[in-house]
Amino acid sequence: MVAIADPRRFLETLFMSAVAAADPSRVIAANLPELPKGRTVVVGAGKGAAQMALAFEKLWHGPVSGAVVTRYGFGAHCNRIEVLEASHPLPDEGGLYASKRLIAEVDGLTKDDLVVALICGGGSALLPSPPPGLSLEDEIAVNRALLASGAPIRAMNAVRKHVSLIKGGRLAVAAYPAKVVSLVVSDIPGDDPALVASGPTIADEASRQDALKIIERYRLALPEKVMRWMVSDAADAPRPSDPCFARNEVRLIASASVSLEAAAARARAEGIEAIILSDAIEGEARDVGLVHAAIAREAAMRGRPFSKPVIVLSGGETTVTVQGEGRGGRNSEFLLSLALGIDGVAGISALAADTDGIDGSEDNAGAFADHTTVARLLARRLDAAALLQRNDSWAAFDALGDLFKPGPTGTNVNDFRAVLIQ
Repeated sequence: MVAIADPRRFLETLFMSAVAAADPSRVIAANLPELPKGRTVVVGAGKGAAQMALAFEKLWHGPVSGAVVTRYGFGAHCNRIEVLEASHPLPDEGGLYASKRLIAEVDGLTKDDLVVALICGGGSALLPSPPPGLSLEDEIAVNRALLASGAPIRAMNAVRKHVSLIKGGRLAVAAYPAKVVSLVVSDIPGDDPALVASGPTIADEASRQDALKIIERYRLALPEKVMRWMVSDAADAPRPSDPCFARNEVRLIASASVSLEAAAARARAEGIEAIILSDAIEGEARDVGLVHAAIAREAAMRGRPFSKPVIVLSGGETTVTVQGEGRGGRNSEFLLSLALGIDGVAGISALAADTDGIDGSEDNAGAFADHTTVARLLARRLDAAALLQRNDSWAAFDALGDLFKPGPTGTNVNDFRAVLIQ
């Protein structure tokens, strides 16, 4: 029987294998569009947009110009494509400027021109573009309410795209009649490319009426000005059937599914069987943590539904309904909940991390946990359950020195969760 002597190093190796499978240089090379008769303009947004732009610039055999926006600190040096930086997860003036720049880049193009849109996760916050009568502060209020609501990403983006002049396909409309080829790195459960970064170049079917129902269902307290806009016909987003999109192409170039398969292959190469639960898990992070803990306990104690040693992998995007005032992200919250569920059950180790390198608004991608996490917190006079209750998972893992900090990865295929049972 294979034994992993250093579980953390093993788990980190699997994470890096998942990230490598979504490396921009690798996936863009296989998805380059044909050279156009006219100009090539690149636009893009997301936490990995700068690395995508750098890879495209090196691979493209023709003139190119344009601009992309990424999170502060996630930039890269490009020679022909300008890299802008802005705030995430809440928008700022930098993002407002970037949105205007991207719209200006595609203005006045012809049918002979090509727009290459480099889209990955995180772009929603990086592209604020409030409609007439609304301000950046209004869009920040919308984002803040959504992030605290516990709503799934599909619901959040249905609202976001209706309070914007750039999301929901509007950037592609601005580029018309140029052809738009969108190269998308998906961080969305189910890999609907129209939902990545709220689809600036890709329309989806969610209507304004759908968005209003979401606002009501999740009891979103939005500014009065926003609600006045939402009930007006002017807020309607472009439909996928709009002729502006007829020539456009959408290519999904990387996803959680491919990355999880890469991690599974690496585990099997080390002699550990790998099980992928799903690449599209959603729900409250703490609830998902309890389910993973139950599966791990069953495998550790009864050898079912999987025989040990085994690595259980999953992806997707959980949510956190914020009730306390602590610091943390969805991956650390998942892990603290899992740690409570596996407390004292020997042989279980886990890593949960965002593949972009940042979990929430802190500087860690996630954290490590095992069957000793709760006991080690108690030895420091810290109550794991109380920390979880006030959404203070970051403080828990920081106190233990168990935060995982790989730094910005240059890609984003959502959350990576790996639970090793030996």
